[in-house]
Amino acid sequence: MAIDIGGFSLKVAGVVILSLVPAYSSIVVAAEDEPVIDSRATKTIYDPDAFGPDPNYKDQIYDFERQLEIYGGKYLVDTPRPLLELGRELYTGGPLRKPSTYLGELNPVTESLYIYGDWRAAVAYNDNGSNDLSQLATRLNLEVDFKITATERIHAFFGPLDQNGSFSRCEIGGDGSDNNCELELDGNADALFFEGDIGAIKAGLSGKYSRFDFPFAFGLMPLLFQNGVWMEDAIIGAAGTFPSLNSPSLDITNMDITFFTGFDKVTTGAVLDNDGLVADHSANLFAVTTFIEAREVYYELGYGFIDADDGLFDQSYHNVTAAFSRRYGALFSNSIRLIGNLGQDKQANGLRNAEGLLVLIENSLVTSKPSTLVPYFNLFAGFGRPQSLARAAAAGGVLKNTGINFETDGLTGFPKLDDTAQDSFGGALGISYLFNLDRQIVLEVATVQTDSSPDANSTAIVDEYGVGLRYQFPINKAWILRSDAMVGIRDSVDDIAGARLEIRRKF
Repeated sequence: MAIDIGGFSLKVAGVVILSLVPAYSSIVVAAEDEPVIDSRATKTIYDPDAFGPDPNYKDQIYDFERQLEIYGGKYLVDTPRPLLELGRELYTGGPLRKPSTYLGELNPVTESLYIYGDWRAAVAYNDNGSNDLSQLATRLNLEVDFKITATERIHAFFGPLDQNGSFSRCEIGGDGSDNNCELELDGNADALFFEGDIGAIKAGLSGKYSRFDFPFAFGLMPLLFQNGVWMEDAIIGAAGTFPSLNSPSLDITNMDITFFTGFDKVTTGAVLDNDGLVADHSANLFAVTTFIEAREVYYELGYGFIDADDGLFDQSYHNVTAAFSRRYGALFSNSIRLIGNLGQDKQANGLRNAEGLLVLIENSLVTSKPSTLVPYFNLFAGFGRPQSLARAAAAGGVLKNTGINFETDGLTGFPKLDDTAQDSFGGALGISYLFNLDRQIVLEVATVQTDSSPDANSTAIVDEYGVGLRYQFPINKAWILRSDAMVGIRDSVDDIAGARLEIRRKF
């Protein structure tokens, strides 16, 4: 095809050219080959009135602030950088280094090594009833990420300043104080796993785009389901997911199905050794879970089997869960969660550590400031001895998310109400306010009411009432200051109380 514009002639090896031409220019098109047009496409008659001249800004002064307002006043946020960045930087602008293709053209490789995390330090006074302790404690969380492709990486987590739940600290007063300092050092990895996507790997190796995704992981990997209520533990095992499924006939807009198994470090209070300690090397885990979005409702379903070995086979049991979450117009949001344990044989002491049912009801009101002002009212009822599928000791109890009065700080041993839900019921009523998304205050009252005839080995043996307060704000993009205070009144036993101030540095 030849194009002549104002006397300039250009041979083009193609059939479709878009060009803006001044009105005085002439266009001559000589067809050398008939264009190939898709049968679904139609030709459109050229309309010169569809094009206009470019805008002229000669008489206007560039206003930087007005340009920002076009995008809602948004601007680039100067965020903290990782402690170490090798290779392509994390969330950076271009130009970018051209990736390697030794895993295939369709799975480009951009090796990067990041080390990031946070450092926490807190001073606290904790009265746990039997004794009180004032201390200064610290911990360091290091995430090590070796990125291979966009979907494959090796990840590790280290806590070098804590060991077996004890953190580096100086005890400075109180009945339970030794008035000394302890440096707890640990070089072992708390997580070390590989994750990737079989679909992306297949595309790279075959040179053809994959028609499916199948993300997977194996190694010592942390798993968290239902916000950590059903499971929060790091296990040695493997997991795989069928993601982004849908069914128009069932009106399912999105669904994931995840299968996972664990062969070691499966932590559950349902499997104990002969000394009554958690036997996390004597339990295997086989489980499946799914979430389903359908008809403006969010469902979570799961089943797991804990297979106890090493002579503890009578502690094997089944764990099932179901959750239902929905927002009701502009009134409130509600979640109902159920966790049931069954099938565990009696042990030598006549107890079943996994025989019970937990019902959790979580509610939050929708206010005129739905993103910042959130009143909430959460309820629970535990029948027997319900258990999460797997739960690390550092994760707290199954009621950790019910309210701040059920949550310790993972650092100083901050006091809390009983969080096991064993033969008890209760709840938390509170309000969270985020101001202008630059700080947060939470005020809450909570209670645990025991069953009239609780299990003799239940941890919830008395009625408890708590009041908690939390306030935190960012000093800048990297530093956060947080304070907590709580008082717990308990029938027939000593009351509990605590106050703490923490500073955190993110990197």
